[in-house]
Amino acid sequence: MSKLNVLVVDDAPFIRDLIKKGLRNLFPGLVVDEAADGRRAQTMLGKQRFDLILCDWEMPGMTGLELLSWFRAQPDHQGVPFIMVTSRGDKENVVQAIQAGVSDYMGKPFSNEQLAAKVKKALQRTGKLAELQAGAQPRPATGFANDSLGALTAGRSDVVQPAAAPVAAPAASSSAALLTGAAPPAPARGKAAANFGQGQLRLPNASMACLIKAISLKEALLVVRRGDPLPQILETAVLDLEQGEDGNDVARLNGYLHSLAAVEATPASEWVQVNFRFIDRDPVKLDYLSRLIAKGTAQRHYVPGA
Repeated sequence: MSKLNVLVVDDAPFIRDLIKKGLRNLFPGLVVDEAADGRRAQTMLGKQRFDLILCDWEMPGMTGLELLSWFRAQPDHQGVPFIMVTSRGDKENVVQAIQAGVSDYMGKPFSNEQLAAKVKKALQRTGKLAELQAGAQPRPATGFANDSLGALTAGRSDVVQPAAAPVAAPAASSSAALLTGAAPPAPARGKAAANFGQGQLRLPNASMACLIKAISLKEALLVVRRGDPLPQILETAVLDLEQGEDGNDVARLNGYLHSLAAVEATPASEWVQVNFRFIDRDPVKLDYLSRLIAKGTAQRHYVPGA
């Protein structure tokens, strides 16, 4: 039986690795190749036939939408499934992708189960799922974050893994006030600019309001209310921030949870400090972060439910 070839296109190495690992665990019969940008993917698609493409939308040089439009214009690629993987979930963006010929749409962040469902659906439509399953039985889904908080704490939900590089946490008495609009404490000297307002942290299976305590071009320090389930280390996420003077645009910053720490020194801590590492390489997003850092608290932010 011939192997099925999949192409993963994303400018973030972390996302490419997550998708490749997930596909290989779930579908051992797949041969997975990767491209770091749209131009490289275009070259590969011109030389080799793929049975499935999973592509990011926001990439420098050539966007996923531009690659999709080019791909559908090629006579030999009309029936090949093309799944757009992106944090853009607005109706306007979805309509654009549909008009360009997208097969399906998977939002960031996503879980292993969501990835499996999208791939199965795409391969089933082309009649290749049965062929794939006949060649090898998929292994049980183990999830992307092997070093998850659950694994590190032996499955206990009342333990928070300390951050690898501790950062001064706000006092317990001020945590509630920080998420209700009260003035937060001033940052320590030498630290990244702090108290950058509120945002929304989107996880694969949940969303939560967060306070942005500090931010740089590489990472953000967030404070969130402890929820059930607790976020996992290495879990992918999207940080939504309102941008622009009219507040109509939302900056979607892709990343992963690098570390977690309880704000209070007790297992019953209601607040959790999250170190969120950015993975975007998009110059537009880097420019936005630079302007956000320069403006500080004068910058408006996305407030969930507003």
